[in-house]
Amino acid sequence: MFKFESDSRKVQKGQTFIALKGLTVDGHDFIESAIKNGASKIICEKDIDFDIPYEKVEDTDKYLREILHREYGEKLNEMKLIGVTGTNGKTTSCYLTYQMLLNMGIDAAYIGTIGYYHKDEHIELNNTTPDILTVYKLLMNAYESGAKTVVMEVSSQALSYDRLTNINYSIIGFTNLTEDHLDYHKTMENYLNAKLLILNHLTKDAVIIVNSDDESSIYFKKEGHKRVSFGFDGDYKIINFETHPSETNLTFSFEGKTYDVLVPLTSKFNVYNYLTVVSILNQYGFSMDEIVSKTNMIKAPKGRCEAYKVNGGVAVIDYAHTPDAVEKVITAYNELKKNRVITLVGCGGDRDPKKRPIMGEIASRLSDYVIFTSDNPRTEDPQAIMNDILEGVKKDNYEVILDRRQAIKHGIDIMEKDDILLILGKGHEDYQIIGKEKIHLDDVEEVLNYKSN
Repeated sequence: MFKFESDSRKVQKGQTFIALKGLTVDGHDFIESAIKNGASKIICEKDIDFDIPYEKVEDTDKYLREILHREYGEKLNEMKLIGVTGTNGKTTSCYLTYQMLLNMGIDAAYIGTIGYYHKDEHIELNNTTPDILTVYKLLMNAYESGAKTVVMEVSSQALSYDRLTNINYSIIGFTNLTEDHLDYHKTMENYLNAKLLILNHLTKDAVIIVNSDDESSIYFKKEGHKRVSFGFDGDYKIINFETHPSETNLTFSFEGKTYDVLVPLTSKFNVYNYLTVVSILNQYGFSMDEIVSKTNMIKAPKGRCEAYKVNGGVAVIDYAHTPDAVEKVITAYNELKKNRVITLVGCGGDRDPKKRPIMGEIASRLSDYVIFTSDNPRTEDPQAIMNDILEGVKKDNYEVILDRRQAIKHGIDIMEKDDILLILGKGHEDYQIIGKEKIHLDDVEEVLNYKSN
C-alpha cells in the first residue's frame, strides 16, 4: 500500500493524509473524513484538534514533493522512464512504444491519455499526465509489479504545474507543436516554453529525440546530452511512403542503411508517430532489424483512426481535436477516398475559443460534407460554441446537429458506397461533459449499435 494520500475519499487504514490547499478545494476541510477512513497521521499547515498524530508544516505541497522523493527516489533511480511531449501524436507514439517494448520482452508500463496500462491492469486517469501523487503511485505500482520501464505522455500543463518534481527521463521525444491549450497558455511562445520545461527532467545520460520537420524542434536541446532526429532530413530519415486504408509502406534510412517496412497504420502523421517509436526503441538499445521485424505486431490505441465498415463505407473514430490534427486526419483520408469524406466534428466548451472558427474553416474546406456537432460543451451554451465555429466556415457544405448521438446516426444514414465518415474529437472518451455532468456517450458504441440494428 502507498504510504500517502491527499484525497480523503481514497484514504486507507494506516495511510498518512496530506492536507493540500488546491485552487478550489482545501484538504484541511476533509481531515475528519480522512481520519474516519483510517488515516494514521495528518500533515497539515495549522493546528488541529483530533485525537491522532499530526505534523504541522509551512507548505503541505512542498512537503509532499520532498517526502515522495525521499521515500521513493531510490526506486525511481532504478527505473528507465521514457517521456514524450508535443501537441499531437503523444498517445499513439507512447502506446506503440509500450506495445513494442512488450513485444521485445521488456516488462513495461504506460501512463497517458488513455490511462495506465501494465500487464492486465488498466486504470482510467483524469489527465494526460496526472497530479504528482498519482504519478508516483503509478510508477511505484509499476515498479512493485515488475516493470522497470515506463512510457509516459508529458503534457504542457503537467510541466507548467510542476507535476513531475524529481521525475527524470532517460529518453524524451518531441513530436510537434501546433495551436492548442491557448486558453491556458495564452500565446504559442508560452506554450513552447512550457513544453521546453521537460529539459529540466533529464537523467545525466538522457537522449533527446526530436521531429526535425517541426520548426520548434530546434529549441529541444541541452548541452551535454545526445540529440537525434527523425523526419525528411532527420537521422532517422524518411525516404518515401505510400499510404493505404489500413497500412503504410515506408522506406527510411538510418546510419547509411535503408529499411522497407509495412506499418499497420495509415496516414502521414502515423509515419511520424512510427518513427518516434523507432527512434526511442533504437536509442533504448534495440537494433533496427529487431524493430522492423516486430512492426507488424503493433495496433493503434483506442480512438486513434479506428475504422469500422458500415452502411457501404467506413466510419473512422479519431481523437483529433486541434486544428492541426483535424487538418491532418482529413487530408490523410482525402488521399485514400474512393468517394466522399464526410466529417463530424465540434469544439469543447470552456476551452480556447480562438481555434473554433479555424476548425470550422478547415473541416468545411477539406471535407466533401460536414456535420458540426457538440464535443464536451461543459458550462457553455452549445449553440454559442457552434456560432464561433461557423464564423470560419466559407462554404455551404454543412449542417448542424448539436446532439452528438443523433449527429453520428445521421452521418451514417447519409453515407453512400465507399464514403468515409470521420467522427472526430472524442476518440477513446466514452462521455460527453454537459454542464458539469459526465453523460455516457461512446462514438465507437454508437457506430457498433448502428451496425447491429
